Amino acid sequence: MNDVVISLSGISRSFGEFYANRDIALDIRSGSIHAIVGENGAGKSTLTKIIYGLLAPSSGSLSIKGNAVRFTSPRQAIEAGIGMVHQHFMLIENLTVTENIMLGDEGGSFFAPLKTKEAARKIVSIAQAHGLDVDPDSLVSDLSVGEEQRVEILKLLYRDADILILDEPTAVLTPSETSRLFATLASLRDEGKTVILITHKLDEVLDVSDMVSVMSKGKVVATKPTAAVTKPDLARLMVGRSVLLRVENPPDRPGEVIVKASDLSFVDRKGRKRLTSLGFEIRAGEIYGIAGVEGNGQSELLSILWGMTEPGSRIDGSITVNGLSLNEMSTKEIAAMGISHIPENRLRHAVIKEFSVSDNIIFGRHRERSFSRFAGFNTKSVHDYTKKIIDRYDIRYDMQSNPPLSALSGGNQQKIVLGREIERPELKLLILAQPTRGVDIGAIEMIHKKIIEARDKNIAILLISSELDELISLSSRIGCIYKGSIRHEFSAAEILKGRSSEQDLEKEIGMFIT
Repeated sequence: MNDVVISLSGISRSFGEFYANRDIALDIRSGSIHAIVGENGAGKSTLTKIIYGLLAPSSGSLSIKGNAVRFTSPRQAIEAGIGMVHQHFMLIENLTVTENIMLGDEGGSFFAPLKTKEAARKIVSIAQAHGLDVDPDSLVSDLSVGEEQRVEILKLLYRDADILILDEPTAVLTPSETSRLFATLASLRDEGKTVILITHKLDEVLDVSDMVSVMSKGKVVATKPTAAVTKPDLARLMVGRSVLLRVENPPDRPGEVIVKASDLSFVDRKGRKRLTSLGFEIRAGEIYGIAGVEGNGQSELLSILWGMTEPGSRIDGSITVNGLSLNEMSTKEIAAMGISHIPENRLRHAVIKEFSVSDNIIFGRHRERSFSRFAGFNTKSVHDYTKKIIDRYDIRYDMQSNPPLSALSGGNQQKIVLGREIERPELKLLILAQPTRGVDIGAIEMIHKKIIEARDKNIAILLISSELDELISLSSRIGCIYKGSIRHEFSAAEILKGRSSEQDLEKEIGMFIT
């Protein structure tokens, strides 16, 4: 390894009386891929924001390339050769790739024309050197998620960054896109650049990083060569106990058919066909998994199942629950049938961050008589129910201080949504879309257990996930969706057999979704 390129000593960051980082000492060497892992709320994001200049430390010192620095803005960090790719991309859709990359670094005078052709040539040269192929003239709105991420990395390299921070870079990538990204990161490391990788996915840490630091409760509890640790080792350091890396999944006992999609097609308001002759069945007491690269009709299927299709779109064929067609039903009517939905994007469709935890826990049930009192709410009933969900789903939350939902980690927010939906009375169908996206390994263990428990209560479950290991671990059957139709279905026997050779089954599934 080369010299230390980033050195943190005694770094702490407090928000009032709460310490997100406490007395952190960490050295990161140049020309390495250094992973930082930890549970939600462990302090990873705060630490990287300090390195990138988005936050100032409350105490402690930071050195970059041997020079003591105290950044007050990301621009200063960029000038020091640091760049960051955020989990949620910072791109403007109606600008081209070149325009997005140049934004904030246009050069020239106020009246001089932008040198976009020169910039485009530089972008192509950088892209070819690192396997980041993307058309510099394309609009960002026309790019896939994987291509958008390449643009974000190109933005950093265009500015000559030699320290790259990537926050959950594979959260929305397909397996092939992930492999391609890792090849790019390896090429950057071989060129002498330093990569800081924030991720929940321990397999990825073991595959790509040279060093790994584990954070817990705001502190760095271990820093080790990746070759010297195992996945159970990392999970134990993160959570403070042994973690089941695969949930115990006893055989299911499927009952009657609850959901039936027959020759289902969907055309969006722009006339684009998103679903084509889609067909599948889900029985009571089973989990039907759908595997596929995002953008192959999953979102449109979810919109039909939750009565949220756009005006001007068209549904052909049918999808029924207990024999009743959902094609023209409203969200309220669908919920009244005993259908719960955990959406792909909880912040957009499932919670209101500024509201309290109690408010979010009773959303959709706030009209129930058990929570009402005269013209308002029965505060004791709401309090008692909130405590029940918090205890049952191990939600880290101080009921006495009653902060807004935004104060909770992403994993705890997801547990609230899961608890609210699974605990609905007379639940018949549970629709899960990316239920563990951005969630740490300890929370994943609990969420998977609750999904199995719901199945064992004879609830039909539809599971849509980009995580093939999650689908294989939980599903009774798996349908592979491609260009809006189920291209192949793996039987219960095939999945059971595949759990003993998961990588082989993942490869087989991969053949049908790309």
